[in-house]
Amino acid sequence: MTSPFEDNESDYLVLINDEGQHSLWPAFRDIPDGWTAIGPQGKRQDCLDWIETHWTDMRPKSLIEKMNGLPDAKVQAE
Repeated sequence: MTSPFEDNESDYLVLINDEGQHSLWPAFRDIPDGWTAIGPQGKRQDCLDWIETHWTDMRPKSLIEKMNGLPDAKVQAE
C-alpha cells in the first residue's frame, strides 16, 4: 500500500504555516492546526513544482526577521 504522502495519483494541497514553511498535504485529510491552504490542489508533482517556485527562502520567518534586525514578537509586545 502506498503512503498517502507519496501517492502520485492522489490530490494534494499546498499548506503554509505562520513561519512561512510549506508542506504537501493529502487533500482528503483535514488541514492540521497552524497550517493554511495556500497553493493549488492537484497532483503531487504539480504541488511540489508550485512549492519549488514559490518557497524560495527556506529560512523560517522568525529567523529572517532576526537576521534583518527586526525586533521579535516578544520585544514588540512589551
